[in-house]
Amino acid sequence: MGLLGILVGLGLLVCLAFRGWSVLLLAPLCALVAAAFGGEPLLANWTQTFMGSASEFLAQFFPIFLLGAVFGKLMDDSGAVAAVASFISRCLGERRIILAVVLAGALVTYGGVSLFVAFFVIVPMAQSLFRSAGIPRRLVPAAVILGTSTFTMSALPGTPSIQNAIPMPFFGTTPFAAPGLGVVASIIMLGVGLWWLLRAEKAAHRAKEGYGDEPPVPADATDDELLRERATTAREFDPAELRHGHHSSAAVPIFNAVLPLIVVIAVNLVMSLVVLPRLDFSFLAEQRWGNTSLAAVAGVWSVVVALAGAIVTVILCNWTRLPALRRTMDAGANASVLPALSVASLVGFGAVIASLPAFGVVRDWVLQIEGGPLVSLAVATNILAALTGSASGGLTIALDALGQTYMHLAAEAGIDPGLLHRVAVIGSGTLDILPHNGAVVSLLAICGLKHRESYLDIVMVGIASSVIALVAVIAIGTAFGSF
Repeated sequence: MGLLGILVGLGLLVCLAFRGWSVLLLAPLCALVAAAFGGEPLLANWTQTFMGSASEFLAQFFPIFLLGAVFGKLMDDSGAVAAVASFISRCLGERRIILAVVLAGALVTYGGVSLFVAFFVIVPMAQSLFRSAGIPRRLVPAAVILGTSTFTMSALPGTPSIQNAIPMPFFGTTPFAAPGLGVVASIIMLGVGLWWLLRAEKAAHRAKEGYGDEPPVPADATDDELLRERATTAREFDPAELRHGHHSSAAVPIFNAVLPLIVVIAVNLVMSLVVLPRLDFSFLAEQRWGNTSLAAVAGVWSVVVALAGAIVTVILCNWTRLPALRRTMDAGANASVLPALSVASLVGFGAVIASLPAFGVVRDWVLQIEGGPLVSLAVATNILAALTGSASGGLTIALDALGQTYMHLAAEAGIDPGLLHRVAVIGSGTLDILPHNGAVVSLLAICGLKHRESYLDIVMVGIASSVIALVAVIAIGTAFGSF
């Protein structure tokens, strides 16, 4: 009955979440359903196991949600994101439209701008460019996904995404874990994705397909409650807050727009590899600081300081273009709350499931997958991200349940924790791009397109490219170790 309860609870969570029910309600309810099937105490599972794990996730990662959302909102309202996108499109010219859209998305998201902020800025630009070049508009979502939701989310060393931050406390790593393998994976994802998009563009030109008919003006996606529920589970920014604040219409010099992105990357690097390792943090072992260590918090601290420095930079560089600074920052802060609570609720659900005696069957099955710890870890993060529709939620559930086990297996096999980190993050970013994923649904709505028109291209640039990169990282890491 216990195993049946796990399946029933997980099935209810997936089905009802897809229908738009709030994860804040579903996660504890479905966790208690699973516990009831196993004959476990319900209130103790809710208040002790569920809430304990959810609150621990918030304690570790809410600063990243908060500062990331504030930074993204500041970059949006100041016009900096639009300025970066326009600059790249002008530099690459009309013959490299797809590459311009991909690189624009990649630059702003690698620089720390929230995914949905990038969506609402880059999609209109991409549609305009595709229309002028006669490229089918059905390829817009795939180009945006390739630039914003693949290698800059999971592979590029130092990316400030929440997915790249989650493994750090479990494995004692930094945002720059396995940098060489991360670069290799990024090249593969970008290469495969561009190959598919350019191939599709040429095929469309041969068939004289053209841009296509303009769709009816889609309803404002920020007002769609169903999309909002899905989006806040999938990513770290509440799109409902995009319409708040004050959007500047003044032109932004490209230096002022790019400098905050550079600050994120540079400060993250310096904090991770230079500053924190040279300071004495032995006091963290004291009871008042949670009996922790620098290895458990250094990665999060590096990203937090980088985002804080970038926030100060964007304000100083664009002071005159932020006339409603308080409203903009308030909107950014509010945009972080629902996504953080949604993912924390998924983590609480996973903690209850992992505490059930029947979960031992699932754990043993995962650990017995042939290929060693790296393959097993990749499969676990893929499956959980696919089921939850959330890379961050699936990744945290997997590592909460099996993180220490994988560290033990890695130590026995001589596998560097940095390699575990990179495999886990890339694995979480593959099958999370299934049709029910909030980012996919929201992007298609913004573009005025349906799954049947664009989803195959999203699969090829988002899932196929990531799976190929993941296989390559596992093979190279197994043969040559982490680098």
